[in-house]
Amino acid sequence: MHRRAFCSAAAFGGLSALAGCSAVPPVPTERSIAGRRPVGTVTLAEEFIAGAGAGNGTLSFRGRSYPFRMAGTVVGPGGAARIQASGDVYGLTRIEDFAGIYTQGTGDRGLDTRRTDELWLQNAAGVIMHLRGTQMGVVLSLGRDELLIEMTGR
Repeated sequence: MHRRAFCSAAAFGGLSALAGCSAVPPVPTERSIAGRRPVGTVTLAEEFIAGAGAGNGTLSFRGRSYPFRMAGTVVGPGGAARIQASGDVYGLTRIEDFAGIYTQGTGDRGLDTRRTDELWLQNAAGVIMHLRGTQMGVVLSLGRDELLIEMTGR
């Protein structure tokens, strides 16, 4: 089975281990986008239960909207939370580069009960998302999250 297809099937089939599916992209920060302009925006909603999550979102890029679905993991025991976020996309030149595994390693370790949050995510193609959102619930994390995004239509 093709590696990308296997990773996709595993993540959306309920397995919560995305880490072995690809090389780990660098962890982005505010310095990663210094001097760059956003090329698109994204909105998403995700629900986490016991360290695994799933949700949907929309990418706005070059005047078009692209729906996607996602599956995510929290490295640590997890929890139960509903997250809604939106933000800017950087480094995207082709729509094909948006899908993939995004890594976020700048989160806090421990029990996260914040109502608002800021996330920096990056995939292996160099696409960076800077998201701001709200969280309802509690998540116990070791400070590293992964999110698999698949486009659902064009």
